[in-house]
Amino acid sequence: MIVRTWHGCVPVSHAAGFAAHLDVTGIQHSQSIPGNLGAAVKRVTQGDWEHFFFATYWQDIEAVKAFAGEDYHVAVTYPDDEQFGLLSDPYVFQHEVESALPL
Repeated sequence: MIVRTWHGCVPVSHAAGFAAHLDVTGIQHSQSIPGNLGAAVKRVTQGDWEHFFFATYWQDIEAVKAFAGEDYHVAVTYPDDEQFGLLSDPYVFQHEVESALPL
């Protein structure tokens, strides 16, 4: 299994709006791709910023490429991201794992 991780942050004043946007873009988009095994988001407030840690779970690297394209180490962004003042890490990480246990 591949776990793909991304981080970005928005001003706290845009956190609720960005969370809804991320649900429609990152979460629902990734879950529509064959080979997606799930998605999870962790939010952390730090001062005036809300951080979003987004993990998607994939059957294999081909499924990741179906979501992110051939340059799959680059973060997937969406046209409306900028309205939330998003600061996005430009690169993501793919982690090969043998198994994941429920929390």
